[in-house]
Amino acid sequence: MPIDGGSAATIGAMTLVIAHRGASQAEPENTVAAFRRAGELRADGVELDVRRTADDQLVVHHDPVLADGRVIRATASPDLPGSVPSLSAALDACAGMFVNVEIKNDPTEPDFDPSDWVAHRLAMELMRRGAPARWLISSFRIETIDRFRRLAPPIRTAWLVGDVTDDVVATAVRSNHVAVHPWVERLDEEAVRRVHGAGLVLNTWTCDDPITMRQLIACGVDGICSNVPDVAIAVRAEATAVDSS
Repeated sequence: MPIDGGSAATIGAMTLVIAHRGASQAEPENTVAAFRRAGELRADGVELDVRRTADDQLVVHHDPVLADGRVIRATASPDLPGSVPSLSAALDACAGMFVNVEIKNDPTEPDFDPSDWVAHRLAMELMRRGAPARWLISSFRIETIDRFRRLAPPIRTAWLVGDVTDDVVATAVRSNHVAVHPWVERLDEEAVRRVHGAGLVLNTWTCDDPITMRQLIACGVDGICSNVPDVAIAVRAEATAVDSS
C-alpha cells in the first residue's frame, strides 16, 4: 500500500481514497455513522480528529468547541452530545479500513497543550490495539507529531502542511515521518515529484471535485482525502480502467 511508503505499478491503483471525517457528505462529520458509511462505500481509509475532554478522555471532534459554545477540554465526556464519539468507538466503527488520526493541538485554540498529553494517550491506545500498520497519525504542529513518533516508533506519522516546500520535505525526512499531507489548493505536479523524490508519501486534503481528482491521480498522488469517497472511488476506477487498456 502507498501508505507504507511503497510505490504502485499503475496509475490509479496507487491512489488511496481517504474518507475525510468519515463519509461526511452522506452523514454528519466525525460520527460513528459517517465512519460506518465510509466502510460501506469501500473507502480505503478514514481521517478523523482527536481531542481531550475535562475528564481526560479522547473523543472525536474537529473544532475545539461544541455547537453550543462549550469548550470540549472543559466538558466531561458524559456531558458531550451523543453524536460526539469516543476515540475507541470511532476506531471500532472504522473496521476494515486504515485510520488517519489527526491530533488537534493548535497554539491558537483553547485546548492547546505543549506537553502533548493527547499524543501520549493516543500512542498508548493504538499500541494496545496492535496492528501498527493500520494507523497513520498526523498533526499540523510538528512538535506534536515528532513527539508521537518518539513514543510509538512502529506507527507511521505524517506532517499536515499548507505548502510543500524544500524545508517541509527536509524536516519530514529528518524526523522519520513517512508522509506529508499538503492542502490540495497549493499542490502541483512538481511538489508531488519533490515529495516522492525524497522517499515520502503524499496524501492531499481535501478534494471533492472529480476533475481535480483525475489530475491528482494522473500525477501520482498517493492518497486523496475527500468528503465524497464514493466519487473518488469511481474516478479512481475510471483512471485504472484507462491505464489498463
